[in-house]
Amino acid sequence: MTFNFKESRDSLAKKFRSGGRDWAVFLLSLLLAGGIWLISNLSKDYSDTVSVRVEAEASIEGHSDHSSNTAVVLARCRTSGFNLLRARYRRDMETVRVHFDRQDIRHVSGEEYLVAGAALNGYTSRIFGEGTDVEAFISDTLSFLFPYENYKKVPVEMVRELSFRPQYMASGPVKLDPDSVTVYGEAVHLENIDRVYTSALTASDVSSDIHGSLKINKIKGVRISDEDVSFSLPVTRYVEVASTMNVKVRNAPSGRRLQVFPSVVDVTFRCAFPLLVNPSVSVSIYVDYNDFATSRNGRCVIRCDKLPRGVISMAPSQEVVDCIDMDAI
Repeated sequence: MTFNFKESRDSLAKKFRSGGRDWAVFLLSLLLAGGIWLISNLSKDYSDTVSVRVEAEASIEGHSDHSSNTAVVLARCRTSGFNLLRARYRRDMETVRVHFDRQDIRHVSGEEYLVAGAALNGYTSRIFGEGTDVEAFISDTLSFLFPYENYKKVPVEMVRELSFRPQYMASGPVKLDPDSVTVYGEAVHLENIDRVYTSALTASDVSSDIHGSLKINKIKGVRISDEDVSFSLPVTRYVEVASTMNVKVRNAPSGRRLQVFPSVVDVTFRCAFPLLVNPSVSVSIYVDYNDFATSRNGRCVIRCDKLPRGVISMAPSQEVVDCIDMDAI
């Protein structure tokens, strides 16, 4: 009997390849079944104790906007297995930064502030993530330290370049919210800041009220309490009413006669459309003797009574007139 080595080798290789495919299919099926089992179980809800390390953010005047320490929030939670795994990862690897509303933070003393358990109920999704129900907080009070910072409060100035449609104009001042902000930084930087500016608002052919929000321009080396402001500007159609009016004198002492040159000027009123009242009938223009008494050259600014409703502006043909005290000559 002759042994054929080549045939035996080929036969063994064939059997091995066939058995190898079977093993690969078996292992793949086992991994697939294990994956389905794992996903099925992790999708179920479980109740467990979860801890998360939290760093606080808050807008507290005169203090840093984030805490210098962290606090551990411990709670009994019901959530999916996936969320529990993620929570354990965050506990070991991450610190969660949570912005707390100012009314939910209580000042203790100095730099120390507390967040009480009752307030924590509004921050469960920010602390533990979406899809987590907190059954009970185990840590009922969190303590944070917000370091002091140099600061000053300055007004916000809106930068705008507007052009209006003919016969339209702003009927009042622009309103900003907030109209002032707190600026934080080193004293050497703060002393040179007396206001902050918004990004520029550019609009043309304006014929109706405008409103929106604008970013506050950042200043190098300082932190600003707000990033943007809301604004509104009333706009109305107007008509012009022209009138020639006498310039009167008010508050002259008894026995003093103040002569005004010129004593008659042309005045243009801009009034909201439709015209509700003729301002030339209800408004007087005048100079105040007290202005004359404190002037160096006897020149006085023309003033007017409070403008009635619907009258936007008053513009005399000349704003300053010459005055002479006739009893002092």
